[in-house]
Amino acid sequence: VQLQASGGGLVQAGGSLRLSCAASGSIFSINAMGWYRQAPGKQRELVAAITSGGNRNYADSVKGRFTISRDNAKNTVDLQMNRLKPEDTAVYYCNGLITSYGLGYSKDYWGQGTQVTVSS
Repeated sequence: VQLQASGGGLVQAGGSLRLSCAASGSIFSINAMGWYRQAPGKQRELVAAITSGGNRNYADSVKGRFTISRDNAKNTVDLQMNRLKPEDTAVYYCNGLITSYGLGYSKDYWGQGTQVTVSS
């Protein structure tokens, strides 16, 4: 199982970016998918997550600005980030709680990380 993230970049404060992540491989089912971020010198934190049923959870710092969406048929998860702030600068990681064929339980998989830089 692999997660491939894309869509990071450099944007001015107030701008928008969209991150995308696709899961591939021997996937039986995907429970939650989400995005985490890690800024220099800080711990990795949850940004947003979405269950297979569409329940969403957001960090307080991004509520009202970021929107997570998911395509269960394509095994993809996107993060639309609007009104970006310099404090959103971080490496963003895609995450999936995935059960692969032949494995009787779910485990966490991570994408490679994509840099988001917001200039003031």
